[in-house]
Amino acid sequence: MTFPVYIFGIHPHFLFESLSYFIGFRVYLYTRNKEKLPMEAALWVVVGAIFGAFLGSKFVYWLEDPVKTLHYWHDFVYLMEGKTIVGGLLGGLIGVETAKLIIGWKSSTGDDFVLPLAVGMMIGRIGCFLTGMDDHTYGTQTSWITGVDFGDGIKRHPTQLYEIVFLFGLASVLFMIKGKKKLLWNGYLFQLFMLSYLIFRFVIDFIKPTPHPYFHLNNIQIACAAGIFYYVPLMIKTLKLKGDPPNAEQTLHIL
Repeated sequence: MTFPVYIFGIHPHFLFESLSYFIGFRVYLYTRNKEKLPMEAALWVVVGAIFGAFLGSKFVYWLEDPVKTLHYWHDFVYLMEGKTIVGGLLGGLIGVETAKLIIGWKSSTGDDFVLPLAVGMMIGRIGCFLTGMDDHTYGTQTSWITGVDFGDGIKRHPTQLYEIVFLFGLASVLFMIKGKKKLLWNGYLFQLFMLSYLIFRFVIDFIKPTPHPYFHLNNIQIACAAGIFYYVPLMIKTLKLKGDPPNAEQTLHIL
């Protein structure tokens, strides 16, 4: 296989990133709880998610090499060329909560995002894999049977494929939980999705050849750690408040 793998003459990163947004949004419109969230509120939530994700993905990317970012702070092309999924997820979280605050919506909306996010991320990672070296999402050199030569003669961990497998498994488990109606509270599925993915990314980024300037951690791992420290206490607190609606409502509106 020669990377990048063009599909009908279209660059794989552009093609699959576009598909991830389009299909993810369509899945959201199709699967969202229409009785729980009216269309107007849903659109505000989506707008908040889009803007928050954009800003968050850029901010975390700029932290990958802070020295280089400071050097090129005036270079618009450099500042706009990169993005990160973890930053997008955390930024999207802030964007959604901001949008809900603006429109006065207090109920949880996060569970509706789980399947669209998982589907969109899996599709996007296909494009990352088919792009090869140019995408900078591959792993370190390995002798594992899973190793892939992306074009430089060195077999590396196909971390994009690892992530696709993980997301598929996670989405399957969450879908079964939802089907059996074992939701502990509104927003539980989304919180579990975020916590699981952040833990996965924190671990998998140890085998990515990116700069690790933060006490042997990279920018993604720092963002993941921040998200983990946010969600673990939140879920513990919500679990303790379960069964006490007047107080629990204050926590259950979080996505």
